[in-house]
Amino acid sequence: MDRPSPSDRPPGPRLVLRRLDQAAAAAVLAAALALLAGHWLWNGHLHGRLIEIERAEPIAVKLQIDVNGADWSELCLLPGIGEQLAKRIVVERTANGPFRDWDDLRRVRGIGPRTLESMKPYLLPMADLEATAGSDGPGGSGRGWPMEGKVN
Repeated sequence: MDRPSPSDRPPGPRLVLRRLDQAAAAAVLAAALALLAGHWLWNGHLHGRLIEIERAEPIAVKLQIDVNGADWSELCLLPGIGEQLAKRIVVERTANGPFRDWDDLRRVRGIGPRTLESMKPYLLPMADLEATAGSDGPGGSGRGWPMEGKVN
């Protein structure tokens, strides 16, 4: 039989490699596999040794939350405080003002002595409400500045 004429071939590129290209690809692949096997043997995987990985020392982080400024999502991080109790804390704080001390947290339904004791290590010390801006401390107006009138 005769060879097909160039006009009988389908249009477009040939998807099959020529024999010389196939031989070159096989040689590159064989060399890569030989290098990979050599690297594997060199690193001792044949004997089952483990790879040594350096590990950093764990860092201790101390979590402390300001109960008068934290959002409910931050309060959920405290042990024994779920989403509902955290939202109750925020509602109580919004409705009746900031907590004056840790024992004042007991006015929230669901916080008893045990819950309060488990929370205390994670709470920031309470700020002196008389000394903070916006309070009705000595000379304060309750609006966030110490004195009424113009500021010079």
